[in-house]
Amino acid sequence: MRDYIQTMRTWFITGTSSGIGRELTERLLERGDRVAATLRDVGRLDDLKSRYPQLWTTQLDVTDGDEVRRAVQQAFVSLGRVDVFVNNAGYGLFGAAEETSDAQIVHQIETNLLGSMYVARAAIAHLRRQGGGRIVQISSEGGQTTYPGFSAYHASKWGIEGFIEAVAQEVAPFGIACTLVEFGPTATNFGAALTRAETIAAYEATPVGALRRGFESGTSFTERGKSGDVVRALIAAAEEEPAPLRRVGGSYAFERIRATLSDRLASIDAQKAAAESW
Repeated sequence: MRDYIQTMRTWFITGTSSGIGRELTERLLERGDRVAATLRDVGRLDDLKSRYPQLWTTQLDVTDGDEVRRAVQQAFVSLGRVDVFVNNAGYGLFGAAEETSDAQIVHQIETNLLGSMYVARAAIAHLRRQGGGRIVQISSEGGQTTYPGFSAYHASKWGIEGFIEAVAQEVAPFGIACTLVEFGPTATNFGAALTRAETIAAYEATPVGALRRGFESGTSFTERGKSGDVVRALIAAAEEEPAPLRRVGGSYAFERIRATLSDRLASIDAQKAAAESW
């Protein structure tokens, strides 16, 4: 694999207006790296542009494939190379499957799944020509575990995990590595930022209703990490050699994912005799 690591790296990051994307951008700029930051309203990074001349910004709606390809092309033309792509743009939709609208489901899938696919696909051709690079996909424990009320969100995260795992095998011969970063609950205001479906009264006495009340009271999903911890772990995962296919972030995510996979494996093992009888 061609060594693409440099003293000063260039990063392309989606969803940089707030939260993890904004903090990651600022942290990288502080240490001297270049950042191609994309967001819907570029004015929200004016304060950083005034302080860091190595910040390049462009408006981007990741659900628009043509716009994604344009932004990636412009980044390479303007900056010469990009070492790491970070697919960070996304959001959470909360509501039972019956409660969510068609439009909400489409927007969830377009943003979290299709948008990330568009960025990765646009990046690959450029990374292949330059001889290597890294694609870091922000996922969550919700890419391997599930909670009631997040069916559409989980569909997007499980989908992008399958996509990235397959792409990693496709692009490895070109020196391109892919890493899925799976975080647990962190202090990023996730609950308050959720898009919520219109409620159906029948679900109030179900686990969906219990979670909904927990969000309203602030008791659902105890935050075990700070955004700074997430950013440090993300940078470390992007720079780790050899690149890990998955990097779990936080003790809660580790516990949940391990328990889920252990239960799934036990269920499969119990079917061994029946499966081998075919």
